[in-house]
Amino acid sequence: MESLEDFYNQIALAIVELNEDRARELAIRSINEGLDLLKVIERGFGEGIRRIGNLWEDGDIFLPELMLGGNIMQECMGLLLPHLKSKNKSYSPGSIVIATIEGDIHSIGKTIVATLLNANGFEVYDLGADVPAEKIIDVAIEKEADIIGISALLTTTMIGQKKVISLLKKQGIRNKFKVILGGAPVTEAWTKECEADGYAENAIDSIKLVKKLLSK
Repeated sequence: MESLEDFYNQIALAIVELNEDRARELAIRSINEGLDLLKVIERGFGEGIRRIGNLWEDGDIFLPELMLGGNIMQECMGLLLPHLKSKNKSYSPGSIVIATIEGDIHSIGKTIVATLLNANGFEVYDLGADVPAEKIIDVAIEKEADIIGISALLTTTMIGQKKVISLLKKQGIRNKFKVILGGAPVTEAWTKECEADGYAENAIDSIKLVKKLLSK
């Protein structure tokens, strides 16, 4: 009998191999077997898209393949999300503006986080990648967001995370928003230095963090 880890790996491989039929089949099976769909997304589909991202960065695949992998994942999310939302109706959500900071075009991890937040019933405004700090704040004000999420995958762009918080302070509105950070180089020490409200190492932890911050 296969373990859950084996099952998650099958999903990841389906994404890496760009096998759309297999990915859909495993998504449907996840629903029919009543599996924890958050874990299916994070440890299966999310892991697969991360692997594809690494292959692209290493020059082992080209942009069309990266985009195809993303499209397959999004199609499978279309199958999974309605079932996740129906299970999370009882939770009273908040709203989140999320973006990858200016100078950084990496968006895969941020997109997974946005997808899971949306699946949990939160109102998510995903601004994409390479977004100026000023625009992030403008949208947060416009949408009256509860939380601002800022991703940085490059050490050279991390300073942009601190810039968002500095601008909020300058405008006298720091207390209006909880600010959370994400991205491979982000640490607890950096989060404290930026005076952010928290950070998450992965998409599942980001959901827990958002719920914790909004419960305060």
